[in-house]
Amino acid sequence: MSDYTPIGLSRFLFFLQKIKTILEKAESAQSPAFVAYTEDMRTPLFMLEALTRLYKKIHPHQKLKKLNKLFKDLEDRLGEIDYYDSFAKEFAAEKRIPPAITSYLEKKTKEKTDELNDDLKKKKWIGKNKKRLSKITKQLENINWLNEKEDTLAILNVYTKNIDKIIKRYKKPNLQFSDIENDVHELRRQLRWLSIYPQALRGLIQLRSDPQAPDFLNKYLTPGIVNSLFNIMPDGTDLQEHILLNDHYYFALSWMIAELGKLKDAGLKTLVIEESISKIYKTCEKTEELVYAICGDAQMKIPQILTYSEQITKTFFDENILENLIYNK
Repeated sequence: MSDYTPIGLSRFLFFLQKIKTILEKAESAQSPAFVAYTEDMRTPLFMLEALTRLYKKIHPHQKLKKLNKLFKDLEDRLGEIDYYDSFAKEFAAEKRIPPAITSYLEKKTKEKTDELNDDLKKKKWIGKNKKRLSKITKQLENINWLNEKEDTLAILNVYTKNIDKIIKRYKKPNLQFSDIENDVHELRRQLRWLSIYPQALRGLIQLRSDPQAPDFLNKYLTPGIVNSLFNIMPDGTDLQEHILLNDHYYFALSWMIAELGKLKDAGLKTLVIEESISKIYKTCEKTEELVYAICGDAQMKIPQILTYSEQITKTFFDENILENLIYNK
């Protein structure tokens, strides 16, 4: 049997090993799910989800679609824990937030954690009958992977189509946002995959500097963006093939993702307080007014968030950021 590991398979194995290491640590804990959460198992799951999103378009295997769903479901479950736990911690430090709301969020955190604890064993990620990771590895080993050159061309094709799909969806003169989750958060998700893929592909995608970059990009080149660790590409010196992205346009993409993230978080803060109030008090008139009273004057209101999100989205797409992202298109 050959010792050669196809480039596509090697990417999966790298992140599966990270999952294995975290699960081994979690298994002996009283709450394996909470350990998986605090050890940031979401990140390698994001990477595996990204890889399956790409490769299910390249290899016509139903198993890759199923693996995509498997990784996404587990990441979503950890995301639910993160959602309630993060707000609980944030609110515990804010004097204007009623303790009852923080208690509700702590209760939801435990509820989601307990549910995941059961599922980790039920779905054989951990426990006496754990075989989920070995099963995934065998499934991946049975795929007829491409060589490095073919793999690169195929990924470039999928990445380009992904960009085109986003442009078609959001580059509209009559673009309107009416919902935090389905508009602001969804656009951020779509754009964020374009920045997750380079990390998941472990060096295949690299940035190239463009001395002719137009001046209008300068507004995106803030120190926080330019120096962000998220914008450092994994080392790709051991690869023969690369996909090149224009660094200034990539920084603009990064700025947009970060800005939408702030707006999304501001919107979700009001929504999670609203949820807490409705669950604690069952029925409550003038809930929206109460939410903003609790948050204070500094809190952006939902209509303001949606309006500003629309504005920056229109500017971003009018400036053809995504059209100029790929260097060797």
